[in-house]
Amino acid sequence: MERIGRVLLLLERLLMKPFSLALTACLLLVAQSAVSGAQTDTVYARPGRLASAGAHRLNLYCMGSGSPTVVFDSGWEDWSPAWAIVQPRVAAFTRACAYDRAGAGFSEAGPMPRTSVQIADELHTALHSAGVSGPFILVGHAFGGDNVRAFADRYMPEVAGLVLVEADPSDLEPSEMREGEHLTQKNFLVKLRECRDSIAEGKPLPLLPARPDRPPRTCAQQFFRGLPEAAWSPALNAKLLQLAQTKVAMYDAYISEMEEFPGDEVYLQQHRQSLGSRPIRVLTSGNHGVGSLHTLSPEEIKYEHEVALAQDKWLQLSSNAKLVIADHSSEYIQFDQPDVVTEAIREVLTQSKQ
Repeated sequence: MERIGRVLLLLERLLMKPFSLALTACLLLVAQSAVSGAQTDTVYARPGRLASAGAHRLNLYCMGSGSPTVVFDSGWEDWSPAWAIVQPRVAAFTRACAYDRAGAGFSEAGPMPRTSVQIADELHTALHSAGVSGPFILVGHAFGGDNVRAFADRYMPEVAGLVLVEADPSDLEPSEMREGEHLTQKNFLVKLRECRDSIAEGKPLPLLPARPDRPPRTCAQQFFRGLPEAAWSPALNAKLLQLAQTKVAMYDAYISEMEEFPGDEVYLQQHRQSLGSRPIRVLTSGNHGVGSLHTLSPEEIKYEHEVALAQDKWLQLSSNAKLVIADHSSEYIQFDQPDVVTEAIREVLTQSKQ
């Protein structure tokens, strides 16, 4: 009944809203935590530590000290800068590590296919290669939620807790809804391959769909919630766009990740296990898949209803699970309400020690 009440609370809000390097460097970032992330984000404009994940290396950014270590995984078509605002805040009270999945950002290309199991295993290897041992609090945004759940399944003894930030619950959605999403993904991949091939062949990049009263954008600006991102500095935006305009391996990785979504869902369905009393916090905004706030259509409200019901099922995975509603956020809660994410992580960390 408590879980049903939480879902009803979210639905009520949906229907009523109108729109809705080192330790020294870490200390500097924390001191500026009340200031926009745009002033502290240049660390993500260059490689951090490249740690072996087998035959390739993953790019890690670790800040702060303490245990458990918080490990961030980002959404599809995102990488470490997705955590540029939250990570320094978390590093004020424990060690915090963000990373670029294989092929993305400054990480090297990894073996295909790019399944969540492959991603989780590589992350585990890279963390230990870098001397970062558990226990871990895993934080996953959107598609990153699939990866941290796969990590928890495979390395449960090293996991202290989970924070799911508008994570994708597609493995728990109605089958017809999931099939519709797979069809949409196949159509999207056609465009993504066109962009990839244009970059590989040095051809002009295709344009993204036009937006009223806004300048045109090429397909290389589709990452995160669109480049440039207002929350970031010009230097970081410029580096991210440069990577998006030149790094073919990144497109290959994201294409493979999306192709593997159906298989990832089957894996998660077949390996659903309890986390016991490990704390879980499920952060939801009611704007899943929505990069910026706007009035929801009836179809969007129906979609968000199903997503909310699916996300709510994660509360069954632990005796210490809680739904946290971020009611002034797009899907990117870590940008729009970073304190909500930070405090959820702090709470999980505190309770994991009890």
